[in-house]
Amino acid sequence: MKKERIRVAFFPCVYHEVDGVASTSRQFEGFARRRQLPFLMVHSGPRDEVATAGSVTHIQLRRSAAKFPIDHAHEYDLLFFRHLRKLEPLVRAFEPDLIQITGPSDVGVLGALVAHRLRIPLAASWQTNLHQYARSRAAAMVSLIPKAVTTKLLDAMERLSFRATARFYKIPRLLFAPNQEIIRELQKTTGKPCFLMSHAVDTAVFSPEFRKRDGGPFQIGYVGRLTAEKNVRLLARLEQALLAKGHRDFRIVVVGQGRQEKWLRNNLKQAEFTGVLRGKELSRAFADMDILAFPSETDTFGLAVLEAFASGVPAVVTGKGGPKYTVQHGRTGYVANNFGEFVAFTETLMTRPDLLSAMRTAARQQASTTSWDLIFESIYGAYDRYLCPTAAVSQSVFDIATS
Repeated sequence: MKKERIRVAFFPCVYHEVDGVASTSRQFEGFARRRQLPFLMVHSGPRDEVATAGSVTHIQLRRSAAKFPIDHAHEYDLLFFRHLRKLEPLVRAFEPDLIQITGPSDVGVLGALVAHRLRIPLAASWQTNLHQYARSRAAAMVSLIPKAVTTKLLDAMERLSFRATARFYKIPRLLFAPNQEIIRELQKTTGKPCFLMSHAVDTAVFSPEFRKRDGGPFQIGYVGRLTAEKNVRLLARLEQALLAKGHRDFRIVVVGQGRQEKWLRNNLKQAEFTGVLRGKELSRAFADMDILAFPSETDTFGLAVLEAFASGVPAVVTGKGGPKYTVQHGRTGYVANNFGEFVAFTETLMTRPDLLSAMRTAARQQASTTSWDLIFESIYGAYDRYLCPTAAVSQSVFDIATS
């Protein structure tokens, strides 16, 4: 890098929560601390506070009573911008070379506004396919309408949601995304440079060494939010299909919480629900799985797949979304293009212990090749190239909004 100590102010949508965006945000902070890079982390939390440890400063901002739930663990505060008056001088005092946000959340919008007011270059990462989330959640609301009409309505909603989100992403000067499919779409739609922001995994935190199971029913695991956009009802269909094929010696372990949990409890016969797990409990849960079944079609990456690989657990994923770029088909798991393939690939791993063993080894090997440090070094390289402080100021929020 040409500049040794680029000063970054990072506004992640989530920080304390249990999901891939929050995990990546904490890893980014850890990288800055290890490298002693000046780093300002602005995020939501239970109280207003400012704390500095080493090269990293945290500004935590509390949400107001005007917040509403997006899902079980994520919220949006309509009055979050009220923090602007006290936040702006704190950011100015830090003297960042750039501000990066992770999406159009309440925290992200506040970060974009601060960047505009202080004339600081803005970068943004695309972490969530909000347009697909909108479609998934709306599908339940129109389930009683004839399918031909429903499909047109959902297609229109997804298309308009993408346009609205992409319009927001025209504001930053530099973009990051977790897979090449999204990179191509963002470059085409926004005209802005977009670079890969992949994911890695700590192979000490997630490891086959945590496995305690020795025999017993074949264990099919799922880790993630139990929400419509995660397509979790497929787990019940998978169980039904396996039972219909005569398989009895298996169970499905569901790690997570969300609005679909009640439905899953009522429709899964051979399932265990652990709730949200953290730390060593999560590491042990992953390691005790035989395979990970990840039915989401909206995930941009699917960090749970990589965590499973590090635990020596192959994955069966769908052919839509980011996880298909992570799985090496036939080596570390399978990419299913339809439900029939999802069932068939799961059944193959249930009945081929030799193949399962080989895939477990290959999955661990793949995870071991990832590196958070390399990922964040490449991000700083993009900062250095595209967001140097002497460059012209990025187009403002209000220019975009009124164009």
